[in-house]
Amino acid sequence: MKYVAIAAAILFALPLAAQAQEPAPKPVAPEAGATAPEGAPKAPQTAQERQQANAVKLAGLVRFVGESCKEAQPDYERFKSVVTAMGVDLDAISKGELLMRSMGYTEAYRKNVDESCRKAQEMFGERGTAIPGLVLRKGS
Repeated sequence: MKYVAIAAAILFALPLAAQAQEPAPKPVAPEAGATAPEGAPKAPQTAQERQQANAVKLAGLVRFVGESCKEAQPDYERFKSVVTAMGVDLDAISKGELLMRSMGYTEAYRKNVDESCRKAQEMFGERGTAIPGLVLRKGS
């Protein structure tokens, strides 16, 4: 499905509208030979891990739209088919650590509801630039 590749590219690079308004923290150079602290989330390494990370972001977006956007609603069947096409088990992102990560994205979108709803409609609406039809206008 051509939308999967587009979604992966866009979601990986998708700046959260809420975070875009906050100043970025200054990067800290790690000491030579330093490793991440124990328990720190690891950056996705494999294609499957990246797809799973993108599916988690989509889940957060879909939850946000369903709960916070007055004029939009998610198409849950479309969401399920996109996640399945990405090769990700929907049940896996619906519980545990992955659920908590998706809820983090939902909360980030809530920092600027109007802008996030507008961006969701632009990227995932009926004529969206990323995954068309994932977000529908209410009453559609």
